[in-house]
Amino acid sequence: MTQIKPKLLIVEDDPGLQKQLRWSFDAYDVVVAGDREAALAQIRRHEPAVVTLDLGLPPDPDGASEGLATLQQILALAPDTRVIMLTGNQERGNAVKAINLGAYDFHQKPCDPEVLGMVIERAFFINALQKENRRMQQSQADSPLSGVISRDAGMQKVCRNIEKVAPTSASVMILGESGTGKEVLARALHALSPRAANRFMAINCAAIPENLLESELFGYEKGAFTGAAKQTKGKVELAHGGTFFLDEVGDLPMALQSKLLRFLQERVIERVGGHEEIAVDVRIVCATHQKLKDLTVSGRFREDLYYRLSEIVVTIPPLRDRIGDATLLAHFFKNKFCTQEGRAALMFSNEALGAIELHRWPGNVREMENCIKRAVIMTDGQYIAADDLGLSPATGDDETPLNLRQVRDEAEYGAIVKALARVDGNIVKASELLGISRPTMYDLLNRHGIKSAA
Repeated sequence: MTQIKPKLLIVEDDPGLQKQLRWSFDAYDVVVAGDREAALAQIRRHEPAVVTLDLGLPPDPDGASEGLATLQQILALAPDTRVIMLTGNQERGNAVKAINLGAYDFHQKPCDPEVLGMVIERAFFINALQKENRRMQQSQADSPLSGVISRDAGMQKVCRNIEKVAPTSASVMILGESGTGKEVLARALHALSPRAANRFMAINCAAIPENLLESELFGYEKGAFTGAAKQTKGKVELAHGGTFFLDEVGDLPMALQSKLLRFLQERVIERVGGHEEIAVDVRIVCATHQKLKDLTVSGRFREDLYYRLSEIVVTIPPLRDRIGDATLLAHFFKNKFCTQEGRAALMFSNEALGAIELHRWPGNVREMENCIKRAVIMTDGQYIAADDLGLSPATGDDETPLNLRQVRDEAEYGAIVKALARVDGNIVKASELLGISRPTMYDLLNRHGIKSAA
C-alpha cells in the first residue's frame, strides 16, 4: 500500500532552480509555481502544509514587494501554512520583515538542500503537531468545562473542584469578581451532575425589582395581584429535578431571604397568593461578587441562610492573578471573533501583547472579550497594535518573596506560562522565546505541571 506524500509547494520563477528543488525533495509531492497568481491557485487547489517562497518574484525579481505581497495573500488564504522564504544575502532585512508578516522561517540562496530539507521537515512536523493539538481541543469541546480557558494552576484547581462537587447534592456558592465566569462554572456543574438531563434555571437577583422578584422565584396564583390573569409557575418550580442558579444572591432582599431559607429547609414553596405547599426537588447553586460573610456581620444577609447556601464554596481568582491567562484568552477571543466577523487571521504586535499582560483587567474575562472584539472589528491591516486595544497603563507594585528557591520557581513558572500564552501554545516558538531547547522545555513543563495545550 503506497503512502501518500505530503504536499510541498515551491514558488520560484527560475525553471532551473524549480527542477533542482523538485529533485532534492522527492520525499514530498512537490508542486511548483512561478508567480503570485500561480502560487495562489496552487494554494487553493492543493492546500499544502509547507511552502518555499522566493522573495524576488516577477514583476519585481530584484526587489521584495511581490514576494512579501504573495506571502500575505498565502497566509490570508491558509493561515496555518508554514511559509519558508528563500532570500539572497542582500535581502536579509526583507527576510526579517517577512518573519514579522508571519513567515515560518527563511533560508539564504544558494540553497543547501540538506539544511533546507531539515527546515522543511521541521515545518511539516510543527504543522502536524498543530493539527493534532487542534483535533484534541476539538474532541474536548463537548466537555462542560470547555468554556474555561486557562493554564493557571489556581483556575485549574477550581475546575477540579467543580468536577468533584458536581455528582453530589451539596449546595454550592461560587464567589468571584464580576466578569470572572461564575455562570459558566454553574452551568458546567449542572452539566456534570446527575441532574444534567433536566432544566438549568437562572435568575439574577440584582436585575429584577424587589416587588417582582418573589413572583419570579416562586410563581403566583390567578388573581394574586393586578395583572395576574392566570396561574404561573416560578423559576424554582420550573427547575424541578434540575438546578436553580441564583446569581448575585447578595442582593436578595431580607424578606425573600426568609422565604428562600424556608424552602431550603422544607423543600416546599408557596406561590404568591396561594396557600398550597408544593414540593420541589432542585439543587441550589448561587453566586455573588460580594463578600457574603461581611454582609452577615453587618446584618444585610441572614447568617443561617449563608450557611445553608455555602455547603461548598468555590472561589474564582480574578484574571489579573491568573498567570499567563490574559494573553491566552486574548488569542482565543481573537480567533473566535475573526471567524465570527469573517476577517482574515489577525496577529498581535509585541507591544499589544505587552499591554495585555500589564493591564489589570478590572472587568476580568468579560472586559477582555469586549476589548478583543472591538479590536478585531476596528483594526486595519494584519496586526492588532497596542493602540487598537485602548488599554490604560498599569499601576501597582508586586510583592516579591525573599526565599531564593521560591523566587526562582515562581519566575520560571511565570516565564513559561507567559511564553506559551504569547505564542498561542506553540512549544517550539515558546522554547525559542525562552532561549532553551525543546527537551528542556518539556522537562520544565513536567516539573511545573503545566499542560502545553490550552
